[in-house]
Amino acid sequence: MTTAPSRRGQGGPPLTLLAALSTALFLASLVAGALASGRGHPSVYAEAADRLGYLTTQPQALRLAGLLQFSSAVPLAILAASVHARLHRLGVRAPGAGIALAGGIISAAALMLSALLQWTMSRHGEADAILLVLHDLTFLTGGPGHVVPLGLLVAGVAVPGLLLKLLPRPVAAAGLVIAVVAELTTLTLLVPEAAYLLPVRFAALTWLVVAAVRLPADRRRISSGPAAAPAPNTASASGESR
Repeated sequence: MTTAPSRRGQGGPPLTLLAALSTALFLASLVAGALASGRGHPSVYAEAADRLGYLTTQPQALRLAGLLQFSSAVPLAILAASVHARLHRLGVRAPGAGIALAGGIISAAALMLSALLQWTMSRHGEADAILLVLHDLTFLTGGPGHVVPLGLLVAGVAVPGLLLKLLPRPVAAAGLVIAVVAELTTLTLLVPEAAYLLPVRFAALTWLVVAAVRLPADRRRISSGPAAAPAPNTASASGESR
């Protein structure tokens, strides 16, 4: 008698590991760049002289930060695909799973592009307008270009997590708040002060780690209410009464 092949090995990579690895590599890119240069990366809203002074004298910091940032995008893309598969396995057929996948892939792609632009800047030390343009593009792709779709990834998990009770209500609600703030970073293109919202990326990455821990692997692990007490056996009860 033949048995059906086991599907246990098709669960994909651990979501917690992917989320934690992407977060750790991104944080490492910030720390390594600051340690290599002895200062923080200048804002695109800083004076041109300050920006050029950093961009033309810190090629090693730019390369190192770009390498780690590029590396962090890889597990983020894998996480998006794995979350999409997990949500489908949990029975999510609403657009949320697709939104999570699209948001994660776009976010990872934007982060990769930002990292590659950093590497490009490290190769050209001349203080000219092109370097400032590259710096602006690095900010746009690594800022709102990364954070806005990252918010879609969070929302794509939080909404079905709330509606289908795949996540604890406080976790899902926090994800929705984070997603809304992430989408508001779009205003950075119009209002420079909106850039202060960009650090919501750290809340989003942390939330993804928490969600990866709490998201059940399959529907059998979804917590349900206490089982109802079995109905009394009327036949045996009537027999005993006789």
